[in-house]
Amino acid sequence: MEFTTARGEQRYAALVRAAAETVVGLDFDGTLSPIVDDPAQAHIHPDAGRVLTDLAAQVRAVAVITGRPARQALDLGGLEEVGNAIGETGKDLYLFGQYGNERWSSTHRRVIGPRPPAGLATFERELPRALRRVGAGDAWIEDKGLAVAVHTRRLPDAEAAFDRLLPALRELAAAHDLHVEPGKAVIEVRSPGVHKGQAVRTLAEELDAGGFLFAGDDLGDLEAFDAVRELGEAGLSTLLVCSSSEEESALIDLADVVVKGPDGVLELLEQLADDAASIRA
Repeated sequence: MEFTTARGEQRYAALVRAAAETVVGLDFDGTLSPIVDDPAQAHIHPDAGRVLTDLAAQVRAVAVITGRPARQALDLGGLEEVGNAIGETGKDLYLFGQYGNERWSSTHRRVIGPRPPAGLATFERELPRALRRVGAGDAWIEDKGLAVAVHTRRLPDAEAAFDRLLPALRELAAAHDLHVEPGKAVIEVRSPGVHKGQAVRTLAEELDAGGFLFAGDDLGDLEAFDAVRELGEAGLSTLLVCSSSEEESALIDLADVVVKGPDGVLELLEQLADDAASIRA
């Protein structure tokens, strides 16, 4: 791991001391699973289940906070099985899907979520014409139920297509009172007012957290970073972790620790579990 400042190293040491009261929040894509061309193949890192189970024994709770639909994350992550293993430690695994619109836990094993936002169906009907207008008619449209994601990764010159598409989708989304969330070669359109920062605050409040670690990799994690920073200002021990890649660097300057992708995230979490166990021994 690479601490961005001496203060980051100090924050890690404080978090280790507060581990028993700490909630660990983790993004899915790019953090627990690699970024791949086909999101349906973004399976969780093979070591994640073991590492998360070991970590859960040392912290208050582990939570996955993702833009993916909860059921999709459960399947790709094998999270129901991970939840079973974490349950044996006496702890819970929490999952917030679609930026916090959906909730699941290893204790209450039912996905709870709202109806699709007003305007989304009309937006989706008008979307193909908007894509053609900016020369991105072959972009892949993913219907998430509560959101629509437009992927440019498979297009020729995906970055240029993304840049053309973003203002067009912002205009169309605004006409239907919807929110636009840019990511890595993907633009997601969903209802306004719900984001990962709210999920962080909910977990901190409901679990009476004394510390909070959040690891993410792209723009969709900015609100979570902001929420964790606010918790730190309120007196909690906090640590912000950037899972870096060649595609995205937006979080590097905001993070306390920078690691290389899912491998680096899991190495850090494994180290945290070991250091916390040593203090408690």
